[in-house]
Amino acid sequence: MTTTVIERKWHSTTDVAEMLGFGLSKTKMLVLTGEIRSAKVGRNRRILPAWVDEYIQRVSADAEGWAA
Repeated sequence: MTTTVIERKWHSTTDVAEMLGFGLSKTKMLVLTGEIRSAKVGRNRRILPAWVDEYIQRVSADAEGWAA
């Protein structure tokens, strides 16, 4: 018997806040300012995993620039 694991395609702002170790209000502010891309689905904001990765890469690249 084969088991198929379905990976989540979208994350909520709550999910992203938990992943990044941020508070929910900070994460919502990052979404509202466009620092983390999101899509409005109904009444909710959803964030693709790739968009979380983009944010992390951009922040880490900025941090490396400060270290140089």
